[in-house]
Amino acid sequence: MRTKLLFFVILLVTYSGRAQQDAQFTQYMYNTININPAYAGSRGVLSVFALHRDQWIGLDGAPKTNAISVNTPINNSNVGLGVSLVNDKIGPTTENQFSVDLSYTIPTSETWKLSFGIKGTADIFNLDVTKLNPETAGDPQFQNLDNDFSPNVGAGVYWHSDKAYIGLSVPNFIQTNRYDDNDVAIYKDKINYYLMGGYVFQFSQELKFKPAVLTKMVEGAPLQVDVSANFLFFEKLTLGVAYRWDAAISAMAGFQITDGLYIGYGYDNETTNLKNYNSGSHEIFLRYEFFTNNGKMTTPRFF
Repeated sequence: MRTKLLFFVILLVTYSGRAQQDAQFTQYMYNTININPAYAGSRGVLSVFALHRDQWIGLDGAPKTNAISVNTPINNSNVGLGVSLVNDKIGPTTENQFSVDLSYTIPTSETWKLSFGIKGTADIFNLDVTKLNPETAGDPQFQNLDNDFSPNVGAGVYWHSDKAYIGLSVPNFIQTNRYDDNDVAIYKDKINYYLMGGYVFQFSQELKFKPAVLTKMVEGAPLQVDVSANFLFFEKLTLGVAYRWDAAISAMAGFQITDGLYIGYGYDNETTNLKNYNSGSHEIFLRYEFFTNNGKMTTPRFF
Protein backbone atom coordinates (compact mmCIF):
# COMPACT_ATOMS: atom_id res chain seq x y z
CA MET A 1 0.00 0.00 0.00
CA ARG A 2 1.15 3.55 -0.61
CA THR A 3 1.76 6.36 1.85
CA LYS A 4 -1.87 7.47 2.04
CA LEU A 5 -3.01 4.00 3.08
CA LEU A 6 -0.28 3.75 5.70
CA PHE A 7 -1.19 7.19 7.00
CA PHE A 8 -4.87 6.28 7.19
CA VAL A 9 -4.14 3.10 9.16
CA ILE A 10 -1.91 5.05 11.56
CA LEU A 11 -4.58 7.73 11.93
CA LEU A 12 -7.30 5.21 12.76
CA VAL A 13 -5.09 3.46 15.30
CA THR A 14 -4.24 6.80 16.93
CA TYR A 15 -7.84 7.94 16.81
CA SER A 16 -9.32 4.83 18.44
CA GLY A 17 -6.36 4.19 20.75
CA ARG A 18 -6.91 7.54 22.45
CA ALA A 19 -10.59 6.83 23.19
CA GLN A 20 -11.96 8.95 20.36
CA GLN A 21 -14.30 6.31 18.98
CA ASP A 22 -17.23 8.71 19.32
CA ALA A 23 -16.88 12.20 17.92
CA GLN A 24 -14.85 14.33 20.32
CA PHE A 25 -15.93 17.74 21.62
CA THR A 26 -13.91 20.16 23.73
CA GLN A 27 -17.01 22.09 24.82
CA TYR A 28 -18.90 18.98 25.92
CA MET A 29 -20.65 20.91 28.72
CA TYR A 30 -22.77 22.67 26.08
CA ASN A 31 -23.23 19.61 23.87
CA THR A 32 -24.40 17.08 26.46
CA ILE A 33 -27.32 15.80 24.37
CA ASN A 34 -24.94 13.95 22.04
CA ILE A 35 -23.55 11.78 24.81
CA ASN A 36 -26.41 11.61 27.33
CA PRO A 37 -30.05 11.23 26.23
CA ALA A 38 -31.29 12.06 29.74
CA TYR A 39 -30.26 15.68 29.06
CA ALA A 40 -33.17 16.13 26.63
CA GLY A 41 -35.53 18.84 27.86
CA SER A 42 -33.53 19.53 31.03
CA ARG A 43 -33.05 23.22 30.22
CA GLY A 44 -36.78 23.80 30.25
CA VAL A 45 -36.92 25.46 26.82
CA LEU A 46 -36.63 24.55 23.15
CA SER A 47 -32.87 24.56 22.56
CA VAL A 48 -31.18 24.44 19.13
CA PHE A 49 -27.45 23.69 18.96
CA ALA A 50 -25.00 23.62 16.03
CA LEU A 51 -21.25 22.91 16.13
CA HIS A 52 -18.33 22.62 13.71
CA ARG A 53 -14.96 21.13 14.68
CA ASP A 54 -11.74 20.99 12.66
CA GLN A 55 -9.29 18.68 14.40
CA TRP A 56 -5.51 18.62 13.86
CA ILE A 57 -5.37 21.45 11.31
CA GLY A 58 -2.78 20.82 8.60
CA LEU A 59 -2.80 17.02 8.96
CA ASP A 60 -4.10 15.33 5.82
CA GLY A 61 -7.23 13.28 6.51
CA ALA A 62 -7.74 14.68 10.02
CA PRO A 63 -11.23 14.51 11.58
CA LYS A 64 -13.87 17.11 10.75
CA THR A 65 -17.11 17.03 12.73
CA ASN A 66 -20.45 18.77 12.33
CA ALA A 67 -23.23 18.38 14.86
CA ILE A 68 -26.72 19.80 15.13
CA SER A 69 -29.35 19.02 17.73
CA VAL A 70 -32.75 20.16 19.00
CA ASN A 71 -34.17 19.24 22.40
CA THR A 72 -37.19 20.41 24.36
CA PRO A 73 -39.55 19.50 27.20
CA ILE A 74 -42.96 18.32 26.00
CA ASN A 75 -45.86 20.58 27.01
CA ASN A 76 -44.41 21.44 30.44
CA SER A 77 -44.49 17.75 31.35
CA ASN A 78 -41.77 15.52 32.80
CA VAL A 79 -40.99 14.20 29.32
CA GLY A 80 -38.18 15.56 27.14
CA LEU A 81 -37.50 14.94 23.45
CA GLY A 82 -34.36 15.47 21.40
CA VAL A 83 -33.10 14.82 17.88
CA SER A 84 -29.53 15.16 16.66
CA LEU A 85 -27.31 14.61 13.65
CA VAL A 86 -23.53 14.14 13.83
CA ASN A 87 -21.45 14.09 10.66
CA ASP A 88 -17.89 12.82 11.16
CA LYS A 89 -15.25 12.70 8.41
CA ILE A 90 -11.89 10.98 8.88
CA GLY A 91 -9.70 10.45 5.82
CA PRO A 92 -11.68 8.42 3.27
CA THR A 93 -14.50 7.63 5.73
CA THR A 94 -17.73 9.52 6.38
CA GLU A 95 -20.11 8.63 9.19
CA ASN A 96 -23.57 10.11 9.79
CA GLN A 97 -25.42 9.41 13.02
CA PHE A 98 -29.06 10.40 13.39
CA SER A 99 -30.38 10.03 16.94
CA VAL A 100 -33.68 10.42 18.75
CA ASP A 101 -33.60 10.94 22.53
CA LEU A 102 -36.43 10.51 25.03
CA SER A 103 -36.15 11.44 28.70
CA TYR A 104 -38.30 11.33 31.81
CA THR A 105 -37.61 13.53 34.84
CA ILE A 106 -38.64 13.10 38.47
CA PRO A 107 -37.93 15.54 41.32
CA THR A 108 -35.77 14.12 44.11
CA SER A 109 -35.88 17.23 46.33
CA GLU A 110 -36.87 20.88 46.17
CA THR A 111 -33.77 21.69 44.12
CA TRP A 112 -32.67 18.43 42.47
CA LYS A 113 -34.16 16.44 39.61
CA LEU A 114 -33.26 12.99 38.27
CA SER A 115 -33.68 12.34 34.56
CA PHE A 116 -33.60 8.98 32.75
CA GLY A 117 -33.05 8.82 29.02
CA ILE A 118 -32.93 6.40 26.10
CA LYS A 119 -31.33 6.98 22.72
CA GLY A 120 -32.04 5.36 19.38
CA THR A 121 -29.46 5.86 16.62
CA ALA A 122 -29.29 5.16 12.90
CA ASP A 123 -25.67 5.07 11.74
CA ILE A 124 -24.66 5.34 8.08
CA PHE A 125 -21.00 4.65 7.27
CA ASN A 126 -19.16 5.22 3.98
CA LEU A 127 -15.64 4.28 2.93
CA ASP A 128 -14.16 5.53 -0.35
CA VAL A 129 -11.14 3.30 -1.02
CA THR A 130 -10.19 5.29 -4.13
CA LYS A 131 -8.74 7.85 -1.73
CA LEU A 132 -6.37 5.20 -0.37
CA ASN A 133 -4.56 4.58 -3.67
CA PRO A 134 -3.90 0.84 -3.13
CA GLU A 135 -1.10 -0.67 -5.23
CA THR A 136 -3.34 -3.54 -6.29
CA ALA A 137 -6.57 -2.27 -7.81
CA GLY A 138 -9.60 -4.33 -6.85
CA ASP A 139 -7.95 -5.78 -3.75
CA PRO A 140 -10.85 -7.74 -2.14
CA GLN A 141 -9.70 -6.61 1.31
CA PHE A 142 -10.29 -2.98 0.37
CA GLN A 143 -13.64 -2.31 -1.25
CA ASN A 144 -16.03 0.64 -1.01
CA LEU A 145 -18.65 0.75 1.69
CA ASP A 146 -21.68 2.73 0.54
CA ASN A 147 -24.31 3.74 3.10
CA ASP A 148 -23.54 0.83 5.40
CA PHE A 149 -26.41 1.00 7.90
CA SER A 150 -26.36 -0.10 11.53
CA PRO A 151 -28.89 0.69 14.29
CA ASN A 152 -27.96 1.23 17.93
CA VAL A 153 -29.48 2.03 21.31
CA GLY A 154 -28.14 3.87 24.34
CA ALA A 155 -29.19 5.13 27.76
CA GLY A 156 -28.22 7.61 30.44
CA VAL A 157 -29.09 9.20 33.76
CA TYR A 158 -28.70 12.89 34.59
CA TRP A 159 -29.04 14.27 38.14
CA HIS A 160 -29.17 18.05 38.14
CA SER A 161 -30.09 21.21 40.01
CA ASP A 162 -29.76 24.91 39.23
CA LYS A 163 -26.10 24.80 40.26
CA ALA A 164 -24.78 21.32 39.58
CA TYR A 165 -25.12 18.15 37.52
CA ILE A 166 -23.85 14.57 37.39
CA GLY A 167 -24.40 12.32 34.40
CA LEU A 168 -23.66 8.70 33.48
CA SER A 169 -24.33 7.39 30.00
CA VAL A 170 -23.63 4.81 27.31
CA PRO A 171 -24.73 6.31 23.96
CA ASN A 172 -24.32 3.01 22.07
CA PHE A 173 -24.72 -0.42 23.63
CA ILE A 174 -24.11 -2.39 20.42
CA GLN A 175 -20.54 -2.89 19.22
CA THR A 176 -20.26 -2.63 15.44
CA ASN A 177 -17.48 -4.03 13.26
CA ARG A 178 -16.77 -2.16 10.07
CA TYR A 179 -15.41 -3.74 6.91
CA ASP A 180 -14.91 -7.26 8.23
CA ASP A 181 -16.27 -9.17 5.21
CA ASN A 182 -12.91 -10.85 4.72
CA ASP A 183 -11.95 -11.24 8.37
CA VAL A 184 -10.28 -7.84 8.19
CA ALA A 185 -11.84 -5.29 10.55
CA ILE A 186 -10.20 -1.96 9.80
CA TYR A 187 -12.65 -0.01 11.94
CA LYS A 188 -14.64 -1.05 14.99
CA ASP A 189 -17.20 1.00 16.92
CA LYS A 190 -16.71 0.00 20.54
CA ILE A 191 -18.90 0.80 23.54
CA ASN A 192 -18.12 4.21 25.09
CA TYR A 193 -18.90 4.90 28.77
CA TYR A 194 -19.25 8.52 29.96
CA LEU A 195 -19.24 10.01 33.44
CA MET A 196 -19.58 13.79 33.70
CA GLY A 197 -20.19 16.44 36.32
CA GLY A 198 -20.11 20.17 36.91
CA TYR A 199 -20.83 22.85 39.48
CA VAL A 200 -21.48 26.62 39.50
CA PHE A 201 -19.81 28.65 42.25
CA GLN A 202 -21.20 32.17 42.61
CA PHE A 203 -18.36 34.42 43.72
CA SER A 204 -20.45 37.58 43.27
CA GLN A 205 -23.32 38.94 41.21
CA GLU A 206 -20.83 39.65 38.42
CA LEU A 207 -18.66 36.51 38.57
CA LYS A 208 -19.40 32.77 38.53
CA PHE A 209 -16.94 29.88 38.37
CA LYS A 210 -17.98 26.77 36.43
CA PRO A 211 -15.65 23.74 36.72
CA ALA A 212 -16.61 20.57 34.85
CA VAL A 213 -15.19 17.11 34.17
CA LEU A 214 -15.86 14.43 31.58
CA THR A 215 -14.48 10.91 31.88
CA LYS A 216 -14.67 8.50 28.96
CA MET A 217 -13.81 4.82 29.01
CA VAL A 218 -13.48 2.56 25.97
CA GLU A 219 -12.42 -1.08 26.06
CA GLY A 220 -8.81 -1.47 24.92
CA ALA A 221 -8.01 2.25 25.19
CA PRO A 222 -6.57 4.46 27.96
CA LEU A 223 -9.00 6.24 30.24
CA GLN A 224 -9.69 9.75 28.91
CA VAL A 225 -10.33 12.59 31.36
CA ASP A 226 -11.28 16.14 30.35
CA VAL A 227 -11.16 18.81 33.06
CA SER A 228 -12.34 22.37 32.40
CA ALA A 229 -12.63 25.63 34.32
CA ASN A 230 -14.84 28.43 32.98
CA PHE A 231 -15.49 31.88 34.45
CA LEU A 232 -18.74 33.69 33.64
CA PHE A 233 -18.55 37.48 33.80
CA PHE A 234 -21.69 39.65 34.10
CA GLU A 235 -23.84 36.76 32.80
CA LYS A 236 -22.43 37.53 29.33
CA LEU A 237 -18.78 36.63 28.78
CA THR A 238 -17.31 33.18 29.45
CA LEU A 239 -13.56 32.52 29.47
CA GLY A 240 -11.91 29.26 30.40
CA VAL A 241 -9.26 26.60 29.96
CA ALA A 242 -9.38 22.82 29.75
CA TYR A 243 -6.99 19.89 29.92
CA ARG A 244 -7.49 16.56 28.21
CA TRP A 245 -5.31 14.11 30.08
CA ASP A 246 -2.21 13.17 28.07
CA ALA A 247 -3.67 14.74 24.92
CA ALA A 248 -4.32 18.48 24.75
CA ILE A 249 -4.63 21.85 26.47
CA SER A 250 -7.57 24.02 25.40
CA ALA A 251 -8.71 27.62 25.59
CA MET A 252 -12.44 28.44 25.49
CA ALA A 253 -14.51 31.58 25.12
CA GLY A 254 -18.22 32.30 24.81
CA PHE A 255 -20.58 35.24 24.64
CA GLN A 256 -24.29 35.59 25.36
CA ILE A 257 -25.23 37.81 22.40
CA THR A 258 -28.92 37.99 23.31
CA ASP A 259 -31.05 36.22 25.92
CA GLY A 260 -31.57 33.40 23.46
CA LEU A 261 -28.35 33.35 21.37
CA TYR A 262 -24.99 32.12 22.66
CA ILE A 263 -21.77 31.63 20.65
CA GLY A 264 -18.73 29.68 21.78
CA TYR A 265 -15.23 28.95 20.51
CA GLY A 266 -12.55 26.49 21.59
CA TYR A 267 -8.94 25.88 20.56
CA ASP A 268 -6.96 22.72 21.36
CA ASN A 269 -3.18 22.52 21.42
CA GLU A 270 -1.84 18.96 21.34
CA THR A 271 0.56 17.85 24.07
CA THR A 272 1.54 14.59 22.34
CA ASN A 273 4.06 14.02 19.55
CA LEU A 274 1.20 14.70 17.14
CA LYS A 275 1.70 18.42 17.84
CA ASN A 276 4.67 18.33 15.46
CA TYR A 277 2.36 17.58 12.52
CA ASN A 278 -0.61 19.93 13.06
CA SER A 279 -1.42 23.45 14.20
CA GLY A 280 -4.16 22.57 16.69
CA SER A 281 -7.92 22.07 16.59
CA HIS A 282 -10.71 24.64 16.27
CA GLU A 283 -14.29 24.30 17.48
CA ILE A 284 -17.14 26.79 17.18
CA PHE A 285 -20.79 26.47 18.15
CA LEU A 286 -24.05 28.41 18.26
CA ARG A 287 -26.98 27.81 20.60
CA TYR A 288 -30.36 29.44 20.29
CA GLU A 289 -33.16 28.98 22.79
CA PHE A 290 -36.84 29.83 22.48
CA PHE A 291 -38.26 31.12 25.74
CA THR A 292 -41.74 30.62 27.15
CA ASN A 293 -44.27 33.44 27.37
CA ASN A 294 -42.94 34.63 30.71
CA GLY A 295 -39.47 34.98 29.17
CA LYS A 296 -37.80 32.84 31.82
CA MET A 297 -36.01 29.51 31.81
CA THR A 298 -36.87 26.87 34.37
CA THR A 299 -33.13 26.23 34.79
CA PRO A 300 -30.10 28.55 34.41
CA ARG A 301 -28.14 28.69 31.17
CA PHE A 302 -24.84 27.73 32.80
CA PHE A 303 -24.78 24.21 31.32
